[in-house]
Amino acid sequence: MNHASHAAGATPALPGRLGARSSGHKRGVLKTLILPGAAAALAAVAAAVVSPWWWAVAVPSLLLVLLASHDLLQRRHSLLRNYPLLGHLRFALEALRPEIQQYFIERNIDGSPFDRDTRSIVYERAKGTDAEEPFGTERDLLRPGSEYLTPSMAPHPVRADPPRVRVGGPDCTEPYDMSLLNVSAMSFGSLSANAVLALNTGAQLGGFAHDTGEGGVSEYHRRPGGDLIWEIGTGYFGCRTGDGGFDERQFAEKAAHPQVKCVSLKISQGAKPGIGGVLPGAKVNAKIAQVRGVPQGETVISPPFHRVYSTPRELVRFLARMRELAGGKPVGFKLCVGSRREFLAVCKAMREADVTPDFIVVDGAEGGTGAAPLEFADHVGLPLGDGLMTVHNALVGSGLRDRIRIGASGKIATGSDLVKRLVQGADYTNSARAMMFAIGCIQAQRCHTNTCPVGVATQDERRARALDVGDKAQRVRRYQEATVKSALQIMAAMGVDDVRGLRPHMLLQRVDPHTVRSYAELYAWLAPGELIASPPESWAADWKAADPGRFTHSTS
Repeated sequence: MNHASHAAGATPALPGRLGARSSGHKRGVLKTLILPGAAAALAAVAAAVVSPWWWAVAVPSLLLVLLASHDLLQRRHSLLRNYPLLGHLRFALEALRPEIQQYFIERNIDGSPFDRDTRSIVYERAKGTDAEEPFGTERDLLRPGSEYLTPSMAPHPVRADPPRVRVGGPDCTEPYDMSLLNVSAMSFGSLSANAVLALNTGAQLGGFAHDTGEGGVSEYHRRPGGDLIWEIGTGYFGCRTGDGGFDERQFAEKAAHPQVKCVSLKISQGAKPGIGGVLPGAKVNAKIAQVRGVPQGETVISPPFHRVYSTPRELVRFLARMRELAGGKPVGFKLCVGSRREFLAVCKAMREADVTPDFIVVDGAEGGTGAAPLEFADHVGLPLGDGLMTVHNALVGSGLRDRIRIGASGKIATGSDLVKRLVQGADYTNSARAMMFAIGCIQAQRCHTNTCPVGVATQDERRARALDVGDKAQRVRRYQEATVKSALQIMAAMGVDDVRGLRPHMLLQRVDPHTVRSYAELYAWLAPGELIASPPESWAADWKAADPGRFTHSTS
């Protein structure tokens, strides 16, 4: 009988549990429609017969019936087809998850990218209040990877005058004295006009530099009068030809502006090294189009590579040309470090031409303010500390370190962050996200959606209006001043008067629950000219293979 029925095309009965589950699900779907429908019908009758106030029940019930019907008929979300109405609760909780996590679940030291303790330090310093906590640290100091700066038994008085770093090599005729902490690269377009105004006003009040980001020099950068580092990316915004190339005439004209103190060529950035960017046409309004030198309303694509060079030799020659066009102002480049061999090839090209940039900014793969594919943010590029030590040692070993200053850019928010980067090889630091905190950022992580709730990373004028420029500019000034002061206090506690007195042995790292090693022990530190005279075994293969005629980190 069973075989005959199958052969005749009869549908076999479902197993008991599956059949029960299916019928139960159908009953649930019917209830989803029937219960609100019945409520709507009864309420409508009551509104007609008893009181118009019943429409307050009838209308919402009818809307629920319509929504449930839509859920059952739509084909985009399986969850809503199976669980009409109830499925929306899941989407609502998912949308609220970051806020719930941040405000109700995470501990003070758990948040990411910046934990609550770090954010609180920035907020309090920006407001001018004490950034102090009672009852000891909440951090697990015995956790492997924890780092410690070494205090001295003979601490020094804290110096009253914050040191400046002279940026300008032998070919620079207009050197610039850089602060220990500056505003890192953030473009007008990614940030609102009010945010840029607040940052530059703060820089002007505090006497530190403001990197424009690759979006060009806007009126909002110029209006307050703060010192600018003009960053130029692969899109050459602000000095761009009609076909997207580099325009020497525009560059020379704008680099001559007295506010522009340095010029930086962006090779790559920490959040997304090795890829370009896309600015949708909908965001290219008249002001952004004017600043960037692009057509209004048209999508703008920044390629992942530069047109102006394709080899280390060409890069070095172009940097020299930029300095010439800029009238002798300091010129440098920014990168997220990847291949040590490729950077050594640039060092060889510098030695060969006897031409060096005045500074190099090392960006960390910890990311930054720019939106990036998650795979790049998580898996591409060296973290800031490793990148700094690579660049510092390569320049020392090739005999070039005394001609080039190194800036550190990436997740620097506190005085201890600053001092650690100086120990790892930097001369000065830049901060982006902490500066955003200073002007009101709450780490909502909606920078790429144009819906920033505090008006920092948006082009929505209504949202940006909430950011008061005068108040936030003072917060930027206070935050930078207090953070540099904190760094000087830490250095004084370490027995150091000057940045040049910091040494690798002053930074310790716990490598396992029972062992602590200094950076002097954990990492190899090259002597001046060591790569030229006799490369150590750990560097020899990369130094030998580094070719100033090409970029490659192939082992062949």
